[in-house]
Amino acid sequence: MATETPRRRTHSYLSGLLFVVGVLHFVAPKLFDGIVPPKLPGNPRTYTYASGAAELGVATALAVPRTRRVGGWLAAALFVGVFPANIQMAVDVVGNPKASGLFKAGVLARLPLQIPMIVAALRVARR
Repeated sequence: MATETPRRRTHSYLSGLLFVVGVLHFVAPKLFDGIVPPKLPGNPRTYTYASGAAELGVATALAVPRTRRVGGWLAAALFVGVFPANIQMAVDVVGNPKASGLFKAGVLARLPLQIPMIVAALRVARR
């Protein structure tokens, strides 16, 4: 059996992250309802639950060796797909005079972090 290297564990990190965030969509849905772009039709809770279920499904695909490559492609697509919600969150937080400067900076810094997550998912898919 091959030794686990940080590069080989990328799928584990992505799977763990997606699992935790996916569970949070069901445990604390209000956190996620607020970042659903208001231009989307329908109830924000539907998007919250659907994206939570998608994150749990992708986390599972990444965790299972037989589906890991597909999981990498799905994770990359998911990270691209939820990016509008991250932008919506940044717009809302930056425009909120009650939000601290540190929180605003953190939310803005989070946006470019999607790029290495997408790259990591693609690496898993291409392995």
